[in-house]
Amino acid sequence: MVLAAGSGSRVGAGVNKVLLPLDGVATVARSVASGLRAAQVALLVVVARSGEETAVRAALDDAGVVDTRLSVVAGGDTRHASEWQALQSIRGAIESGAVDVVALHDAARPWADTGLFDDVIEAARAVGGAIPVLDLDCVVARDGRPLPDRPVAVQTPQAFRAAPLLAAYAAAERDSFAGTDTAACVERYRRELAIAAVPGDPANRKITFAEDLPDGVPPTNARPTGD
Repeated sequence: MVLAAGSGSRVGAGVNKVLLPLDGVATVARSVASGLRAAQVALLVVVARSGEETAVRAALDDAGVVDTRLSVVAGGDTRHASEWQALQSIRGAIESGAVDVVALHDAARPWADTGLFDDVIEAARAVGGAIPVLDLDCVVARDGRPLPDRPVAVQTPQAFRAAPLLAAYAAAERDSFAGTDTAACVERYRRELAIAAVPGDPANRKITFAEDLPDGVPPTNARPTGD
């Protein structure tokens, strides 16, 4: 699942950041293409901001990212709601066993290597869940001493066994619980599910502000964001 339902307003581009071009290719298309190249991806769901489904499909088409495994669904008002929408769209495949692991990736991380998708999927299949992490060796306590616990930065894609993940989100829906990320929901409702840390990639940066783009906010001819 590629999550592209945020507004991206902090970039200040006047258009959703996932539609911004990077070397002529929409950000969301780069993220989706990387996922589709993963050896073990059977389905890929792009979660678009409500009202931007047509714009996202057009960005994928323009980039030549066309695949029978690919679908676009409308997300919700929060990240959690968007993940729940996406999971419901493949509920049948999960319940039948056709999909055994779900990986979730931020569209705003267009530099994720395809190998990272395969790594987290394989680790999740083995132990239950997997998240990519990077050591933050530069972080110290206020008195200058190293912290007792190793601080890490968590990236996406994150992957989890599909059936427990679906059950966790169904329970969250009943309880009106919304987690800050996928792992938070899994931790609350499926504590028995082990989550492995796999090596992240320093190049797997997230676009949040204009300075995260190689050349700042580019002039864009992105299609209008409404349907």
